[in-house]
Amino acid sequence: MSFAKITGTGSYAPEKVLTNYDFEKIVDTSDEWIRTRTGIRERRIADPDVATSDMAYEASVKALEAASIDPSDIDGIILGTVTPDYLFPASSCLVQHRLEAKNAFAFDLSAGCSGFIYALQAAKAIIVSGDAENILVIGAETLSRIVDYRDRSTCILFGDGAGAAVLSKSDENGILSTYLRANGEEWDKIIQPAGGSRIPSTEESVRKGLHYLKMKGNDVFKEGVKGLEYASLEAIKKADVTTEQIALFIPHQANHRIMEAARKRLNLPPEKLFVNVDRYGNTSSASVAIALDEVVRNGRIKKDDLILFAVIGSGFTLASAVVRW
Repeated sequence: MSFAKITGTGSYAPEKVLTNYDFEKIVDTSDEWIRTRTGIRERRIADPDVATSDMAYEASVKALEAASIDPSDIDGIILGTVTPDYLFPASSCLVQHRLEAKNAFAFDLSAGCSGFIYALQAAKAIIVSGDAENILVIGAETLSRIVDYRDRSTCILFGDGAGAAVLSKSDENGILSTYLRANGEEWDKIIQPAGGSRIPSTEESVRKGLHYLKMKGNDVFKEGVKGLEYASLEAIKKADVTTEQIALFIPHQANHRIMEAARKRLNLPPEKLFVNVDRYGNTSSASVAIALDEVVRNGRIKKDDLILFAVIGSGFTLASAVVRW
């Protein structure tokens, strides 16, 4: 039986930094208020001429280099995003074109912040089935394009960026478990109301600001803590490992208080929690992908370490995984 293993990672963040002090000039808020409630100090913002596929491409190039794989050897590209360049064609097709990965299938996957882990599971299943040997998995977002910078409850939270990983056929089991779930009853808690078939783009929808992201923050916070704990325990159980065996916990980088609460519920020591939300903010589906590349490149994890991922996203979607490095 063949397995799937991560063989290379990459990430990209725009150069432009938007700090909490910058927000003090835009909306009624303060650095202290933002840091205390979210843990965020700054986030990255893409230039006007940079779109999601551009950042996805940059992260992908690094991941392919790390995996020592030529683009022609990639059998597929799966891109998790809620901010594609266009409604169609898929942004993954644009990445495929720029990479010259001519032998690859390509499709986008929309699962909110859970997109990267959903894509990871899809890639694993395709590889284990024998239909592919190397698949590029990407999480990329340009959330600054759908954030209302007059709404202080949401604009302070989000940033732009991309992360990528090469998943390859292997004799070693690299993805020990994944857990995916959705709770559609909570569909309206995080939403971009207009732009789809329910509310098509019109002069009125633009005037009402319906193309901006809307979020019910208190509800998301409560569901976030419970969801991260539940999804984590499910992935640990499916992997047939113990919580004590987890070397590093990489939860969705949305809010430090949510991550810390989940860590405590899992009885993990503080040093096993990885946090970079202070530097990037919430980058949605790019979140854990950027974090993974960071811990790989700074030597935070070593061979055979077990990494626990857990994410909650709009939908509500839940996703978790236990990965052996």
